[in-house]
Amino acid sequence: MTAQFPRSRRVLAVPAGMAMATALALLPNASAAAEAEATSLSYVVNVQPGHGPSPRVERAIAEAGGTVVTSYDRIGVIVVHSANPDFAKVLREVPGVSSAGNTRNAPLPAQSTTEVGTPKVLSAAEAAAVEAAEGQDPLQPLQWDLPAIKADQAHETSLGSSDVTVAVIDTGVDDTHPDLAPNFDRDASVNCVTGKPDTTEGAWRPGPTESAHGTHVAGEIAAAKNGVGMTGVAPGVKVSGIKVSTTAGYFYTEAVVCGFMWAAEHDVDVTNNSYYTDPWYFNCKNDPDQKALVEAVSRASRYAEKKGAVNVAAAGNENYDLAADEITDPVSPNDATPSDRVIDPTECLDIPTQLPGVVTVAATGAKGIKSSFSNHGLGVVDIAAPGGDSTRFQTPAPPATSGLILGTLPGGKWGYMAGTSMASPHVAGVAALIKSTHPYLPPTAVKALLYAQADATACTDPYDIDGDGKVDAVCEGSKNRNGFYGWGTADALDAVTK
Repeated sequence: MTAQFPRSRRVLAVPAGMAMATALALLPNASAAAEAEATSLSYVVNVQPGHGPSPRVERAIAEAGGTVVTSYDRIGVIVVHSANPDFAKVLREVPGVSSAGNTRNAPLPAQSTTEVGTPKVLSAAEAAAVEAAEGQDPLQPLQWDLPAIKADQAHETSLGSSDVTVAVIDTGVDDTHPDLAPNFDRDASVNCVTGKPDTTEGAWRPGPTESAHGTHVAGEIAAAKNGVGMTGVAPGVKVSGIKVSTTAGYFYTEAVVCGFMWAAEHDVDVTNNSYYTDPWYFNCKNDPDQKALVEAVSRASRYAEKKGAVNVAAAGNENYDLAADEITDPVSPNDATPSDRVIDPTECLDIPTQLPGVVTVAATGAKGIKSSFSNHGLGVVDIAAPGGDSTRFQTPAPPATSGLILGTLPGGKWGYMAGTSMASPHVAGVAALIKSTHPYLPPTAVKALLYAQADATACTDPYDIDGDGKVDAVCEGSKNRNGFYGWGTADALDAVTK
């Protein structure tokens, strides 16, 4: 994307992904399959975690016209396709079902690809004009974000451990990129778009017309320090790709659940989540369908943390105060006809970023203050990191030229993007450095160090990012913890020295 910021992490992610797989093989014949899939929706049914759904629940699913896609028995989440519009309502009345809800409004399969914005690709001439100092990768002088969190200093002590893996739960990762190939963890990579793992070789990659978002995020975290291109925050750790975005750019619940569960079962140390779970920006727990989505993703993220993963997520790009009494959400549901609705952000959650245990990351620009678009909120935002901003608002010191964040792009390219999507991977990289330094720490202790080592950053007051004389956001709290920066700005140097 360019210096203009769309209002959704989904848009920032550039719609792309892989079309949702259908359940043709499970239906009696091809013509019946085509008819059923034309109106089928996807559902999650939440039951008691354990050894799988009870015979009663299985029978109820079948009788209500459902076909089980997969079942995550350890957390009690069942993914189902059904053409019955009353499927969730029927299942919610079945003994043993905690909640059930449709994960989308758009029928299966997913919609066609649309490009809503693209990264600003670094041209060959721009790359050739960069003069790197000794010991720097060729494009590192353009990365103002590394010194902003002291990652350049941290690399003099440690690049991170190859025993640590960060999973990029996103739109797919191009592991053939020369900056990513040396650090890519194939065993921890997968395509989860249907809600069921697809381990086909390369299934985790974006297609040629699909989103660059996940590849960009992966480079920010772990682009190798190899004399090629740029340098990641933790250039010695491993990175994996868990693809969860549909062709139309939606991150649906069943895919996100699959992503967390895959990470949990494949010894991932950190997950990065630069998205919100579609189609609802905020999922209200007083709505039976949305309640089921919150419960399913909550169970999956908690399980991943229980298995050893620190879950890091982007706070969002709407300049919302997530600690406000109410917020007007004009974009939900984003796969049908949205309407303005007023929500209470303590009851209606942006998932996964507002889930318990998840590290919520706000974005800063080249001047170290809150990015113009970054969501905020006292007690909601945990930490801040570079996510970029309009170069006009926050101009970096030379030799950097853009206020956006440099990252890897599919096809062996590099380019600029901005958003809390770009801030979250900086924190994921710092968490990976902490885990590298303290390999036996559990996630709770890694998070405690992450917050304790953050550089306290006082409120920007007044916050008038565009200089028009009007306050653009209000920061509440103290220097040591506030709504703009949480516990402070992430510190990579402390991560490898303390």
